[in-house]
Amino acid sequence: MGTLHKFEAGGYSFLQGGFPYSAGVVALPGYEIVRARFHRPPTISDGLAAIEAWLRAAGRPLTALCAAELRSPTPFSFEGFRDFNTGYVAVLERWGLYRNALNPVARSNVCPQFDAPSEPVFHAFCFTVPATGTTDSTGASAKPAATMQPTDFVVAGSGEWPEDQPFPQGIVARGDLSGQGLASKVEYVLRTMQERTEGLGGQWQRLTAAQVYTVHDFHPLLGSHFADAGLTANGLSWHVCRPPIIELEFEMDVRSVGAERVLDLA
Repeated sequence: MGTLHKFEAGGYSFLQGGFPYSAGVVALPGYEIVRARFHRPPTISDGLAAIEAWLRAAGRPLTALCAAELRSPTPFSFEGFRDFNTGYVAVLERWGLYRNALNPVARSNVCPQFDAPSEPVFHAFCFTVPATGTTDSTGASAKPAATMQPTDFVVAGSGEWPEDQPFPQGIVARGDLSGQGLASKVEYVLRTMQERTEGLGGQWQRLTAAQVYTVHDFHPLLGSHFADAGLTANGLSWHVCRPPIIELEFEMDVRSVGAERVLDLA
């Protein structure tokens, strides 16, 4: 498990991941996380401009951005995914987020089976706000700052490839879409979600959302895997999407975020 780094400029700590994104983020004491989903997902460039304007209007620095959810037209090759991430991280570096070869921003990037965008777009983003005693224009919850604990957290998306293993040889149950193969993939991804939550110091029982990204029917595993992990009580969200790299078949992300809202740029 990666090292947990404090990122005071953003009001959160992040679990060290790879070059494109961190493994997850957790709000520092005195802060909470707000998630904003775009009603009509804008292009990456338009989305970044909208996020910048939103953060400035909310009185927050650009470094308050802590998580991003993207949608891409089709899965990338391994090399294509690396090239896409180079441009994405360059923006984070200009915003003062990517520092000392460390990326604090958690991320998911998946490819819709239906209604896919013609180019990569922003689906949602998360940012930190000070925890105050009143609800402000950002939609932050009305909790006194003194009572806030660092329980708001977001775990980055992960597919069934251990990133310390060679690609594609290291993919769990590579090419196996049988019931057992899919179960092996799910088991690995669920374990990764739990380990990252533990690494953030988050509480699994406080999850407010769990999102599944796959085009395959995982219904036979709902009881044996997801219900047993406590992920069906609050509703499990299935996005009919593929992971962002060719040959990956199953991805998830989870979060514990009390304040969420929908943005319409139109």
